[in-house]
Amino acid sequence: MDARLAIDTAVLLLYFVIIISIGLYVGRKEENLKDFALGGRQIAWWAVLASIIAAETSASTFFGTPGEGFTLRNYTYLQLALGTILARILVSYIFIKPYYDYKVYSIYEYLTARFGVPTKNAASAIFMFTRVLASGTRLYAAAIALVLAYEMIRGVRPGQTETLFIYVGATVAIVILTAIYTTLGGIKAVVWTDFIQASIMIGSALTALGLLYFAIPGGWHKIVELHGGFHLSDFITTGLNPAKSGWEKWKGMFELEYTIFAGLIGSTFITMATHGTDQDMVQRMLTAPDIRRSRRSLILSGLADIPIAFTFLSIGLLLWVYYQAHPDPTLPRTSGETFCHFILYQMPVGLRGLLVAGIFATAMGSLSTAVNALATSFTRDWYEPYINPRSTAEQSLRAVRWATVWFSILMIVVASITSYLVIVHPNVRIIPIVLGIFGYTYGSLLGVFLCGMFTKRRGNNLGNIVAMIVGFNVVAILSGLPNKIASIFGAKLYTQPSWLPVMEFPWWICFGTIVTFSVAILFRTRADISPSARTE
Repeated sequence: MDARLAIDTAVLLLYFVIIISIGLYVGRKEENLKDFALGGRQIAWWAVLASIIAAETSASTFFGTPGEGFTLRNYTYLQLALGTILARILVSYIFIKPYYDYKVYSIYEYLTARFGVPTKNAASAIFMFTRVLASGTRLYAAAIALVLAYEMIRGVRPGQTETLFIYVGATVAIVILTAIYTTLGGIKAVVWTDFIQASIMIGSALTALGLLYFAIPGGWHKIVELHGGFHLSDFITTGLNPAKSGWEKWKGMFELEYTIFAGLIGSTFITMATHGTDQDMVQRMLTAPDIRRSRRSLILSGLADIPIAFTFLSIGLLLWVYYQAHPDPTLPRTSGETFCHFILYQMPVGLRGLLVAGIFATAMGSLSTAVNALATSFTRDWYEPYINPRSTAEQSLRAVRWATVWFSILMIVVASITSYLVIVHPNVRIIPIVLGIFGYTYGSLLGVFLCGMFTKRRGNNLGNIVAMIVGFNVVAILSGLPNKIASIFGAKLYTQPSWLPVMEFPWWICFGTIVTFSVAILFRTRADISPSARTE
C-alpha cells in the first residue's frame, strides 16, 4: 500500500475506533427504555446543542451545500437559515413545554392525550415512513468519497456496476459501525458521539476553507476577478420578476428555491416541522435536565446554522474559483462530488484522512440519531401498546434494541436504491432531494400538532386523518408530484393550469401545514377527551 494512503487509512481507522469506544462507554448501564430514549434527562445542554447540529448536518450537507455554492456561485441558500432561527424560537416556546409536561418518550404520545390513539398512530406512522426515506437517502452520500478514492487509486472511473457495489458496501459498513454503539448505548451514546462528530465536521470544514483560500493564486483579488464583486443579490433575492405584474409576478417567486420569502416564511415552517414534530430532532432536546436548558440548546443551534452554512457555501464558491484557476479535466460531472474530489486530490496526507473522517462523522451522526428515534417511536407507540401490552422494562429495552437493528437494515435498503438512482441520473442535486422528502408529509404532521396546541376543542381523530390526507394531496399537486413520477416512465398525467405554480420544496410544508390545520379545526374534539390535555 502507498505510504500516504496508509497514513490516511490509519487516521480513518483511528476515528472509527475512538467513536465506537466512546459510544459504548458512555452508553453503558442502560437499564430501561427511559435510559435508552432520554438518557435519564441528565445530558448537558451544550452536548445536546452539538447533537442537534450533528443530526441536521449529514454527509449530504457536507457535499450538497458546497455543491450549491459551486453551482449557484452565490449565498442565496443562506436565506433559508433566517427562518430556522425564528422557527426554533417558536418551537422552544410552543412545543417543548407540553412534551416535558406530559413526560413523553415518543412525542406522538402528546397526540394521544390531546385527540386519541388513532391520531397518534397516524402521526407516528408518517414519521417512521418519512424518516426512513429521508435518512436513507442522505446515507448514500458518504460513499461518494470511496467512489472517488477508487478512481484516484486505480486511475480510472469505476463503471456503474462497480460504483453501485462501492456505494452499497460503504453504506453497509457505516450502518453496522453506527448500529453497534447506537443499539447498545442508546441516546447517551448518540449524543456524546454526536458531540465528537460535530467537532470533527466543523473543524474539517474550516480547515478545508483555509486551504482552499490559500491555494488560490492572488487570494481575494483573484476571487473578485473571476467571480466579480459581491452584491446584495448574491445573498438576498426576492424572486419577483419586475417585468411581470399581479399574480404572475408572485407566481414566479413560488417557483424559485432560494428567495427571501422562502427563507422567512417557507423555511420557518420547514424547521417548525423538523424540530417540533420529528422524533429524531425532539428526542435529543428532551434529554436536557429541564425546559430552560432544552430551549437554550435549540435556539443556539439555529444561530450556529448561519456560520456553518456560510462556511460550506464558501467552500463551494472557492472550489469554483480554484478550478477556474487550475482547470482539471477529471473534475466530476456532479457538483456534489466536487468537494470530495478536492479533498482526495489536493489535501495533504494525514489531513486528507481527517477530512474523510469528517465525511463519515456527518453520516454516522445523522444516522445514529435517526435509528435511535425510529426505534424509540416504534417501541413506545407500537410495541408497548399493541405487540406486548404487558411488557416489562427488560422486554421493552430488548425490543428497542432489536428495532434499532431492523431500522438500520431498512436504511441500507433505501440508501442502496438511492445510490442506483443517482448513478443512473448523475445530474441530480442532493439538497432538494433530502429536504423535499420531508415536504410531502411533514406539513400534515405540523398542522395536526398546531391544531392541538393552539386550540382547546377543535380537531378529532377522524378530522385529523382527513386533514392529513388532504394536506398531502394539496402538496403533491402544488409540487407536481404525479407528473414527476409519471415522467420516470416517459408519461405525463395532466397539464398544470397556467395560473397554478409548480412550487419548489421550501414552500411545500408551509402550504401542507396551512391546509391540514384549516381542515382539522373544522372538526370538534370529543367531550370525553381529558380537559387537562388541552392547551390554554
